[in-house]
Amino acid sequence: MRFGHRDGSTVHLAYCTNVHPVDTLSGLLSTLDTYAVPVRSALGVGRLGVGLWLSRDAVTELLADPAGVRRLAAALAGRGLEVVTLNAFPYRGFGAEVVKGRVYHPDWTRAARLAYTLDCATVLTGLLPADVPYGSVSTLPLAWRDPWSEGRHVAAAEHLAALNDGLESLAAETGREIRVGLEPEPGCVVETTAQAVDMIPGTDRVGICLDACHLAVQFEEPAAAVDRLAAAELSVVKAQVSCALEAPGGDPALAGFVEPRYLHQTRTWTAGTDDLDEALAGGLPAGETWRVHFHVPLHAPPQPPLRNTSAELVRTLDVLVGGPRTVTSHLEVETYTWQVLPPTARPGTPAELVAGIAAELAWTRDRLVEFGLSEEDAVRTVA
Repeated sequence: MRFGHRDGSTVHLAYCTNVHPVDTLSGLLSTLDTYAVPVRSALGVGRLGVGLWLSRDAVTELLADPAGVRRLAAALAGRGLEVVTLNAFPYRGFGAEVVKGRVYHPDWTRAARLAYTLDCATVLTGLLPADVPYGSVSTLPLAWRDPWSEGRHVAAAEHLAALNDGLESLAAETGREIRVGLEPEPGCVVETTAQAVDMIPGTDRVGICLDACHLAVQFEEPAAAVDRLAAAELSVVKAQVSCALEAPGGDPALAGFVEPRYLHQTRTWTAGTDDLDEALAGGLPAGETWRVHFHVPLHAPPQPPLRNTSAELVRTLDVLVGGPRTVTSHLEVETYTWQVLPPTARPGTPAELVAGIAAELAWTRDRLVEFGLSEEDAVRTVA
């Protein structure tokens, strides 16, 4: 979905396909037919943005065939889908029964992470529409925080320098600009925008992916966070449109969000734990507000006293695209946790998941229009 901004630029809105965590290329296309195409129809748009997650195996398969990327681009176009951004945070196995800390491996101390990211960027040069000035790829913020050492920091810095060089070479070879954004996340080496300024050497092609859920969990004020990045000349390459779970600390209803697949880092203003079950077991004070790294639906707050952080998300979107100039042109709805929500909120059929994704995109579209952006893709003829 495309939106015109008052500064003359185009803002792209997509939803991230890591909500359908398939590792194979054939599985990806089948998933797009099951979900993305019906989402496009439900929204009544002629063109739907999808932020592809391509596993290491899918990327390898694409690049092994000289015509592989070209065929994928044609398949996407034939379905009314366009791609300006990839999510390259998970490497593989994002749909495993237990993901937890595995999602951070390999990290930026490993050559495998560099190779995978550059391969994703190569694929994106072949998928990027001709009229879009740059493509974006999001990735993890160096590594999980433990263990970390000076030697690991040096290795990660060397790989980021090689990433920048590789993106420059790719631009020279293809004429397409690809930028990579490291995504601060609770529990990682880089949790906050302040740490990003200290630890990530920004360049024209390497910057930040700003996740609104992560900002909220860390209790970061959106305008201050963006100003901090701008002062350090760290660009916001893309932003993830997401809500955290918020509740009075220790509320028994939070137990319904304890699940085995993903980490749900939990924070107060003053303390934190690496997962929600640890917080509920006494790891955090019960008298404070808790925010949980659990991406909950944007449009449908949980039952009180639980809440989502949609008010914080609106403030973040306002900072990013509500002003006289855009801070970033790439927005990606990233609620990947639909299938691990409590049973009463979990979609039970593909049609219910389609409806949920479409409702999140419609909610975001309405906020963008309220900020004065104009929708470019509406055809208002629902298939």
